[in-house]
Amino acid sequence: MRASDYKEDEIIEGCINGGRKYQKILYERFYGSMMVVCMRYTNDREEARDVLHEAFMKVFKNIHKFTLGTNLGAWIRRIMVNTAIDHYRKKAKGPALVEINHAIHEIDTHDILSDMGAEEILAMVQKLSPAYKMVFNLYVIEGYSHKEVGKLLGISEGTSKSNLAKARAKLQKMILKSRMISRAEGENYA
Repeated sequence: MRASDYKEDEIIEGCINGGRKYQKILYERFYGSMMVVCMRYTNDREEARDVLHEAFMKVFKNIHKFTLGTNLGAWIRRIMVNTAIDHYRKKAKGPALVEINHAIHEIDTHDILSDMGAEEILAMVQKLSPAYKMVFNLYVIEGYSHKEVGKLLGISEGTSKSNLAKARAKLQKMILKSRMISRAEGENYA
């Protein structure tokens, strides 16, 4: 029997009972999508793999808490994100996020990210500082509110807004620079 032939309920039951075969099937089934999640919150593939493995250990330890009939992928994803946040907190030395005195209102600007591919965006997000990357991912990708981001990271709502604005500004500069280089290279070959 191939791994893809197993039903989700069967895999979950096998994991609850500690079956290594079922843990391996679950891990392989979600490895790719969850590695992408971990990559967004870390600096490189090795660090992402560490977070992924730590999170899967939590998945296997807590699989008995999963409610059958709900979305297993979403449940695992939440564990991945929370593990990445924990990893970030452990790694942060001193205050990595700059506190501001007044909340900055979020400015809606043309979203130039919508014109880019996911891999190109991920590569640029990876270049952000850990504080900006964390807020950007939680707010933009995961859909948390600034209040929720603040609670998760132990910062104020204003700091979350500030760091998001700064992350977006840095990303826009990177994108513009990338576009100017692409145009210049195109002109050199014309």
